[in-house]
Amino acid sequence: MEYNFERKEKVIAYVDGFNLYFGMVEAGFGYCKWLDLKLLVQNLLKPNQALIEVKYFTSRVSHNPDKQKRQSLYIDALKSIGVKIIYGNYQDGNVTCLRCGHIWKSAKEKMTDVNIATSIIIDAYKNEYDMAMLISGDTDLVPPIREVHALFKDKRVMIAFPPKRHNKVLAIAAKGSFVIGRKKLTDSQLNDEISSLSGFKITIPVSWKHP
Repeated sequence: MEYNFERKEKVIAYVDGFNLYFGMVEAGFGYCKWLDLKLLVQNLLKPNQALIEVKYFTSRVSHNPDKQKRQSLYIDALKSIGVKIIYGNYQDGNVTCLRCGHIWKSAKEKMTDVNIATSIIIDAYKNEYDMAMLISGDTDLVPPIREVHALFKDKRVMIAFPPKRHNKVLAIAAKGSFVIGRKKLTDSQLNDEISSLSGFKITIPVSWKHP
């Protein structure tokens, strides 16, 4: 019997976009928003691992032109480096204050956890990865993690918690976990100006630059 000692563990990264974004902001790492996700994952891998793909799960923001513009720039930047974008959606609704009765409009992100769960299970079934690296702290993802481990004994899900997003429930369900530190984020930034797939220049939003 021949053994392939050169074979590396195949890794696909699944990035919960808003979970990562707000974790960085809450930790005071807002200057790391212009994040090169492929480089970040590469910086988190071990020498015996090979990155196959990075999937970024997000929803288009609404009702704020400035935020929409910044998000569009970032998504274009991610596409230019080969990151796959999977969209959920924002669902408009109303929030009522129980104390004063005031009503205001609100929007909630929908479908991200379902999209991540579906992708992780389908990719396992198709034997696309050996290890799934999940960048999220969302406990709604515990059931699909458990199913992957139950149905595919040769595969594992590792959690890379965004800053301020660690939780024990998710860590217990995974086969290994760690928190992404500030240095990994600062060492994994896109260039301030990059070229899009169609050739035009994409420049980091001014408010995202390191002070």
